[in-house]
Amino acid sequence: MSATPTSQQPLTSPLRIGSVELPNRILLAPLAGIGNWFVRMQARRHGAGLAVSEMVSSHALHHRNQRTLEELLRIHPDERPVSIQLFGSDPEVMRSAAAIAAGAGADLIDLNMGCPVPKVRKTGAGAALLREPERALAVARAAIEGGDRPVTVKLRSGLEPGDRSGLELAVALADAGVAAIAFHPRPAAQHHAGWPAYELVRELVDRVRVPVIVSGGLRSAEHARRAYAQSGADAVMIARGALGYPWVFEELTGRRADPPSRDEVVAELLWVVDRAAEHFGAERANRWLRKLYPHYLERLGIAGADADAYQRAATLAEARAMLNALAEPAEIAA
Repeated sequence: MSATPTSQQPLTSPLRIGSVELPNRILLAPLAGIGNWFVRMQARRHGAGLAVSEMVSSHALHHRNQRTLEELLRIHPDERPVSIQLFGSDPEVMRSAAAIAAGAGADLIDLNMGCPVPKVRKTGAGAALLREPERALAVARAAIEGGDRPVTVKLRSGLEPGDRSGLELAVALADAGVAAIAFHPRPAAQHHAGWPAYELVRELVDRVRVPVIVSGGLRSAEHARRAYAQSGADAVMIARGALGYPWVFEELTGRRADPPSRDEVVAELLWVVDRAAEHFGAERANRWLRKLYPHYLERLGIAGADADAYQRAATLAEARAMLNALAEPAEIAA
């Protein structure tokens, strides 16, 4: 693994994407079904320079689906600057959706052109756009025009192993006016298996003049530092490495060297519980939180049947009582 190139900026240095200046080069990736306002705000509180929303359907925005507008486009002032990620394959629908996202307060708009999930690809969106570069470019241009905000794109290196369609599309997107590229150097068919080909990111860096953000396989601060050095990228984007561990942002910014204590982990999870209740209401929050509990509980050495008990909690009050019993929550920032 090569050392960080001397021309590469430290991760803690500011980064400009279009007209938006970020305080550092450490980003929270879109987390499907998870990355709502309080998860993004949590990442910002722990030091992320930017957090990107979970995928939002351009069709849902265009048709003004009420839940999408009220929940997925909810933005807290403390999380700004913020990026809203949209997916879709119809340029005119995307133009409309970008305008709505901008009107809701998005500082940047991100386009998903890499999601490998079949239900997204079958609509012609996500990684399916790698097969239709002209359509992908039309979608990007429409988002730029409709949103009047810097537009970024997140995409994969290709569809199948050996396929470089994503790399070529990324170059074309940069030429078309996209302000930054988040590049996951694995083919869509590979999902999260195998080690990303970070040398492809370095090739992209050499071919475009916009910031390139490396993503994929960044499960820890050490992984992120290594990928940053190997790829020569302008920034890193953390996804699953931040699940249950927002302290990864503190590690990357130098604010923390040691893992959080038991009380800190419990306090952080209780903070998430309270925000989920505020956002969803107690009943929905109790269901939604089941996907997050394991990521936090494993930090406390709680697994198996003991961890399952939290997911079986009949009410949010029951789950909160079990968490309170683990430790007295430490005071954390509002």
